[in-house]
Amino acid sequence: MKSTRPTSRDIARLAEVSQATVSRALRNSPLVRPETRERIESIARELSYRTDRRAAGLRTRRSNTLALLLFEESSEDGQINPFFLSMLGHITRATARRGLDLLVSFQQLSDDWHTEYQLSNRADGLILLGYGDYISSMPRLQKLADAGANFVIWGPDVDGTPGRYVRTDNTAGGLQATRHLLRLGRKRIAYVGSSSDHWPEFQARFSGYERALREAGIEPDPRLSVEAQSSEQAGHEAATGLLDSGVPFDAIFAASDLIAMGAIGALRDHGRSVPDDVAVVGFDDIAAAAHFIPPLTTVQQDTHRAADMLVDNLLKMTSGEPVESALIEPKLVIRGSCGDLAHA
Repeated sequence: MKSTRPTSRDIARLAEVSQATVSRALRNSPLVRPETRERIESIARELSYRTDRRAAGLRTRRSNTLALLLFEESSEDGQINPFFLSMLGHITRATARRGLDLLVSFQQLSDDWHTEYQLSNRADGLILLGYGDYISSMPRLQKLADAGANFVIWGPDVDGTPGRYVRTDNTAGGLQATRHLLRLGRKRIAYVGSSSDHWPEFQARFSGYERALREAGIEPDPRLSVEAQSSEQAGHEAATGLLDSGVPFDAIFAASDLIAMGAIGALRDHGRSVPDDVAVVGFDDIAAAAHFIPPLTTVQQDTHRAADMLVDNLLKMTSGEPVESALIEPKLVIRGSCGDLAHA
């Protein structure tokens, strides 16, 4: 008995395009014009057409699977940075919308992760989210590049980084945060976060902070720059050290929301009011930022757009299409931790 199941040939005939165009359209290839893709998708829905991904994988020697490798420093309580959770959620949805599976793995730099996925045909390409100490991770990134792996990176904007990256303009974010504090009349603005080249995103935020101060005719005071990694505990400890030093300050630009939240806790412990005594700006706009007390002014990273760009760029790479690194502009979200919003 002849099968009545619709085929890509049927869609191609009705849409008056080639089967190759149908195939590209149904996997969201940017080579297909939007109006053509919409017509093909509409016909596919009318015919109740479903792609056989396993058969397609056998034909193309692809797994129709991407791998997300997340590097996180291990912590005693096992908590994951909420920013990475947001990215994970959006990347998962982005792959699902494109009819792909996603493998998720938490990695440590000691693991030989560069041979585990694409190189053993478990995934068609890799998304690297978080990489720990950038200097230490570079040799492993280079191994991936040397092996010909398809991979994209969320993060570093450093010349010579192997692979292609998608990133926020961290320098612009630091500028936005510090300029906002300056507009509010704050002059003694502390920076809490790393300024080391081992952590290039934080270093770029620090660069924006220094540039904004110098634009305002203020020479950065090295006593107001305190090292901290991205955790509430680190932010609390750094702000406590700053308070104990006796160096006067009236604002804090924190390199992440977690650092900012920890710093606010330290200010409270020392009887300082936020924002009356000290205004605070964070970076990331994690979900908790809007519900913190006071609600946290922060630099928002567009995780939804970032996820789509990471997945789309990786799919282009797996199809042999050229891919360029991408830059996403940040957005300052003004809330109560900086005081009177009417004067922002």
